[in-house]
Amino acid sequence: MAYSSGNPTRSELEFSVSELTGALGDSVTVLPLLVALAATTSVSLPHVLIGFGVFQIVWGVYYGMPLSVEPMKALIGLAIVGSLSYPELAAAGLLAGGVLLVVGSLGLVDRLQRIVGEPVIRGVQFAVALLLLEAAVGLSVGNLPVAVGGLAVVGVLALVGYRRSSILAVLALGGIAAVLTTGFPTPRLPELALFPAGVPTVSAAALEGTVAQLGMTVGNAAIATALLCGDLYDRDVSADSLSKSMGVTCLAAIPVGGVPMCHGSGGLAGKYAFGARTGGANVLLGLGYLALALVAAGALLAAFPMALLGVLLAVVALELGRAAFAPIDDGRALALVVGVGVAGLAINVGVAFVLGAAAFWLLSRGE
Repeated sequence: MAYSSGNPTRSELEFSVSELTGALGDSVTVLPLLVALAATTSVSLPHVLIGFGVFQIVWGVYYGMPLSVEPMKALIGLAIVGSLSYPELAAAGLLAGGVLLVVGSLGLVDRLQRIVGEPVIRGVQFAVALLLLEAAVGLSVGNLPVAVGGLAVVGVLALVGYRRSSILAVLALGGIAAVLTTGFPTPRLPELALFPAGVPTVSAAALEGTVAQLGMTVGNAAIATALLCGDLYDRDVSADSLSKSMGVTCLAAIPVGGVPMCHGSGGLAGKYAFGARTGGANVLLGLGYLALALVAAGALLAAFPMALLGVLLAVVALELGRAAFAPIDDGRALALVVGVGVAGLAINVGVAFVLGAAAFWLLSRGE
């Protein structure tokens, strides 16, 4: 039975089994990326989880629908593989948040998407997927039997129809192994502080990462998500409105220890596929993140098997790579996606993005 709380301007919030299972659809890639980020950088996982918990609830209530709140995957991926330090990640997130707030307020999101070109954005996704896959291999080779076991779990669950849930199963196994090693941590509130994991540092890498992330965010988190709101939920949500809410999220969360966050079509589709129909799913998931923040101790994270972390990153990389190629239907676009992806792996994502945008512009002029 569902409990509904009326809202005079937004859709109702329902709290039911389907909303609870739907909430899992947005955590499939969120939690593995956050655990990987905390294991490879100085970020404070409890502070990050609080940021996700708060803004899941805020945007679920504000929009009255199960809007996704996800990590900015290009920036998070670059931090995981060591291309960005946490201070650089924080600076890039603040820069991206400021740009998103401004362009959304000025109604420029659609124009930015047309200038950059979808194949270039998809190429950035592919580049991040390749970088994560490279990191996954490095983490897995240290304990191949554990990695093979994790991959076996993923394979079996995928065969029986639970492909998306398999990553949560591996995360749970790693969490159980960590608890058995360290014991269950005593719940405690994270310390309230300004930039608890490091003061933002603007660098060339941070600027390059910001540019690359904005390309992905404009296309996937703003425009594609706005379209999906209409397709799945019959809601008229503008891409500019989503851009502004993402800007507010980054600017508010990062100073208190959060990471760059965005909306996303994949998380929204995942929530819908798992049964979520209202913002109640966000409230439930947000409360779950807040509860998890109380026990996400550093010792527990340090005991998480690195080989299983490699498996998690491999699955996330494959999902991200699959999403990059899914909408591509012609040879020229495919060549751009592959070219940007390979350049991102071989050089860096920022340079690859600029080269791809230039190539897209030249090809468009020749039409």
